[in-house]
Amino acid sequence: MRKGYRWRVGGRELELGRRTLVMGVVNVTPDSFSDGGRFLTFDHAVAHAMQLLDQGADIVDVGGESTRPGKKAPVTAEEEIRRVVPVIESIKRERPQAVVSVDTYKAVVAKAAYSAGAEIVNDVSGLEWDPAMAPTCADMDCGVVLMHMRGLPETWRSLEKLEDPVTLVKHEVGLAVQKAQEAGIARERIVIDPGFGFGKNFEENYPLLEGLDQLAELGFPVMAGTSRKSFVGKASGSEGPAADRMAGSLAAMVISIMKGAHIVRVHDVKESVEAARVVDSIQG
Repeated sequence: MRKGYRWRVGGRELELGRRTLVMGVVNVTPDSFSDGGRFLTFDHAVAHAMQLLDQGADIVDVGGESTRPGKKAPVTAEEEIRRVVPVIESIKRERPQAVVSVDTYKAVVAKAAYSAGAEIVNDVSGLEWDPAMAPTCADMDCGVVLMHMRGLPETWRSLEKLEDPVTLVKHEVGLAVQKAQEAGIARERIVIDPGFGFGKNFEENYPLLEGLDQLAELGFPVMAGTSRKSFVGKASGSEGPAADRMAGSLAAMVISIMKGAHIVRVHDVKESVEAARVVDSIQG
């Protein structure tokens, strides 16, 4: 049985552990690995977020920059704000009670998104890429997701092979948590994420998924994002377009919940909500 937590996000708390929370992905980018820019325009992005909420998403995660493998040119903070802030404002205007997360590693974007109504900052760099991110999050009453990443997207294919990915990820996530708390981010605001696919090759993701329960030993709620990842496609035999990996994604998601994940970050919300309910019914 998963340990229960109360995750403080903005001016409210989310209960974690009694059931799995589903975070739906809203990519306001032209080059996402998963949807290839289908929701780049404001209208499409907002409509997609509304659809995910209607399908049962507990959180919608709005991102304005892709971190797909091989990405070279970063998106400027100004452009990222231009993409995500109007979408967040519209979601909160139409669904005031919706929980919105911003997927960014830039402090200035996080601050703008928080002002627009986002209550969670989902930082793929685990507070590493922008030295202002930790103090900025400390000053805001937001939830913070600390994700583990090795290297940069453009260097992932050349990284040295990991012999023990679980031990490394657990150690480095622990360091990220320590950094966050030293900056003034309260522990009840922190969720950790092993970063499936982010600087891990195919073979390194499987033991990380199997050993996800070891990450929970750090004493923080866990989020898992296995949806449509290439390692899922390789295992399932569906190595074509990312959108064709639903069956494998659901299988990996179910494993992550059984290994202790409190939150799952997904693209296919309706199917994921239904699958998570089945797992939750036996988890107690």
